[in-house]
Amino acid sequence: MATSYYSVDSILTDSQKAPCRFEVSVPLLTPLNNGAAIENGTKLELPFWMGGMLALSRPAGPSSATLASVDMPSELGPRVLNALKADPKSVDIKAQARWFYGLGERMLDLFDDEEISEVLNDTFKQRALEIADKAANTRTTQQGGDEFLRGLEESERRLFRAAHNGTNDVKKWFDSSSRA
Repeated sequence: MATSYYSVDSILTDSQKAPCRFEVSVPLLTPLNNGAAIENGTKLELPFWMGGMLALSRPAGPSSATLASVDMPSELGPRVLNALKADPKSVDIKAQARWFYGLGERMLDLFDDEEISEVLNDTFKQRALEIADKAANTRTTQQGGDEFLRGLEESERRLFRAAHNGTNDVKKWFDSSSRA
């Protein structure tokens, strides 16, 4: 998913929560902690856009510590990764995060984790085959298609629409060229 300042999907992806741990005391950020001072070691769930900025920011002075660190969210934790390795099609990734692949992409910007990258790529490839098959077979789409579509993450929904529209366009083209 391409990151764009004006992209609604990018904005919504970045608004997903990520676990953050403050590395320094920041007493003036009390609104983030329900009015309580933020001390070194305080853990908060913050929108990814904010946690990522804090993780890249350093306080003024000789300290080399960042303001906060971002931990891997449970949506990409070992339990989910193991389930995806076992059978990517059986995991309801939308229940994990509506913009699951976008969250994974953002986390990979912060963490250079080859395993997560491979699991997400394999998951998307395997699920894309089923998505393309269901998009091309209109009978399958009409019978239980709503249930299938409800379980798709946002990028998968976009892929389904593109594949479905492409299949319909090819059918229309064949129909129109056979009449000519």
